Amino acid sequence: MSQADHDLDIRRKRALFRAGHRGMKELDLILGRFAEHNAGAFDSSELAAFEELLEHQDQDIYDWLAGRKPQPPGTDTVLCDRLAAFCARGAHRPA
Repeated sequence: MSQADHDLDIRRKRALFRAGHRGMKELDLILGRFAEHNAGAFDSSELAAFEELLEHQDQDIYDWLAGRKPQPPGTDTVLCDRLAAFCARGAHRPA
């Protein structure tokens, strides 16, 4: 494993942890499960977009997902579309 791959793997693990430990239970479930299903396949730019999304306030992300607010400014549209589709499918719910 190259150093770049190792660094990317560490970033993925950190993002996975942060996604599932937000402080708002609803987002712990949504973002945590989204990360479980997707983070392993993120390339460096996708992971950077996800890390940027995680910098936003929980309530802002939740309001966006619930349709009460527009997409958080400065977020990656493709990533946000994937997250919204993930939620629409109900994939964040326990089986």
